[in-house]
Amino acid sequence: MSTPAVPGGPGLFTGFTKLCKGLAVVLVGGHILVQVFPAVVSYLALIPARTIPFAWNLITAGYVEQTVYGVVVSTVGLLFVGKLLEPIWGSREFLKFIFVVNFITSLCVFITAIALYYITQEESYLYLPVSGFYGILAGFLVGIKQIIPDQELPLLKLRTKWLPSLAVFVSIAVSCWTTGAATYLPTIIFGTYISWIYLRYWQRKPETKLKGDPSDDFAFSSFFPELLRPVIDPVASIFHRLICGRSESPNDSEDYTAAGAPLPGSDPIEASRRRERGARALEERLAAERLAAARSDQESVRDATENV
Repeated sequence: MSTPAVPGGPGLFTGFTKLCKGLAVVLVGGHILVQVFPAVVSYLALIPARTIPFAWNLITAGYVEQTVYGVVVSTVGLLFVGKLLEPIWGSREFLKFIFVVNFITSLCVFITAIALYYITQEESYLYLPVSGFYGILAGFLVGIKQIIPDQELPLLKLRTKWLPSLAVFVSIAVSCWTTGAATYLPTIIFGTYISWIYLRYWQRKPETKLKGDPSDDFAFSSFFPELLRPVIDPVASIFHRLICGRSESPNDSEDYTAAGAPLPGSDPIEASRRRERGARALEERLAAERLAAARSDQESVRDATENV
């Protein structure tokens, strides 16, 4: 007797990319390794006092989950968000994004821990093992904000452009009532900011030879409510000047032109096209999942009829 298929199952749990599956194996394997050999945490996790000479933990820390909850959330997030972002960015760019954001996030956490030690003289900042995929997951939310900012989440009734801000806010709120916030909060905050810098200024577009996304909809102030943006914009302009060597002014087109030619990454039309491609890719994937669910329902009905 045939077993009826689960409605929606084939569409929801298929389409994961090979790269994401491979990275998921790394996350699960890393978690199993630290459970079987707990001493490995000292070499793979980010422990500021041991980062020199164990500098490789700036890279490995992001792929080591010490808890079951952490490895489940990271693996699920990687697989489901990855099958949206990787087809749009390409496998090479997707992997590059993960590597760069993970490394710079770990570097920022290391520098922050050293600074806090010198300020407070608390040795706990030097020996607290920090690890996890949280920074990359936060970066994925920034990627979703960039590609499909106006897509509404059916359950939360919230547009996807607010997902990174919501994740940071919830993390800060939770840290006020729980212990151990130092193991994840800096990673999430730096992961969100570094991923925005990468997508805003560094990500290259081979098809257009442009770099970054200068659109107003992806400005740093877009992470905050309208009420705060007049305060955020001047501060963001200072960091923009440090990164690009010029001030950022939404109303001044000369900031993004030189001798009549757009500077790299200064094409708002390309940014709009990228969002359109993201929305189209999401719609196609949802349509494919609905079709798979419909076929699954038909097979279930047919199997039930045959069994009767």
